Amino acid sequence: MKNFRQQQHRPKKNTLIVGREAIINALESGKQLERIFMQATVHGEVINTIKLLAEKNLVPINKVPVEKLNGLNVSNHEGCIAVISKVQYQNLQDVISLVVENGETPLFVILDGVTDIRNIGAIARSAYSFGAHAIIIPDKGVGALNEDAILTSAGALEMMAVCRVSSLMKAVDELHLNGIKVFASEMTATTKVYDIDFKEPCAIVLGGEEHGVYQPLLKICDAVFQIPMPGEFESLNVSVANGIILYEAIRQRGVEG
Repeated sequence: MKNFRQQQHRPKKNTLIVGREAIINALESGKQLERIFMQATVHGEVINTIKLLAEKNLVPINKVPVEKLNGLNVSNHEGCIAVISKVQYQNLQDVISLVVENGETPLFVILDGVTDIRNIGAIARSAYSFGAHAIIIPDKGVGALNEDAILTSAGALEMMAVCRVSSLMKAVDELHLNGIKVFASEMTATTKVYDIDFKEPCAIVLGGEEHGVYQPLLKICDAVFQIPMPGEFESLNVSVANGIILYEAIRQRGVEG
């Protein structure tokens, strides 16, 4: 069987910030960036400043060869090009507080190691359709929420809250402090999805298809469950699993469309 790689579109020029000082100004002003492409060989005080500001603002840096930067068809990039985010990231605690103030029962989706942007887009589409309040992603190790992801999500990524955090472990701690339980989907679990109480405030952790949920993260979850399958496949596509789990959640909650 042929291995067809997903074709990703080049970012539009009007979504790029080019050059070191321009990127520093964007970071210092709080402009939301999707990521920074940085030439692997650049170094110096200004580069260190960009790295520190990017870490503070939870903006991932991708080290790339100069050919990658030249391929974006911009001049004088000085080894650094940033992509402006189309998704407006929100603070996790602010989203939790807003959900509670609105008298709603929190329902979140946490993505751990999901890198395929088509899956991320499909997950967002289901999450928005089934009433999840936010998607929580780490600042590293997740697919870019670019135009392709937004297109796959049918625009859901622009309509629902997305929280980018420095650590999923810390995010789970924050959810716990707010009385929100965290449940992880894991194919080796013995508890079935329909035995989990999704009526209470909760977040659902979904792992990447290759490695699943990070083991230390599994250990701090309140419960681990599986989707029972009589077929011979070992696991479902992560976006399909997300739809099944969220449907079970709204079924238990008695939500009507």
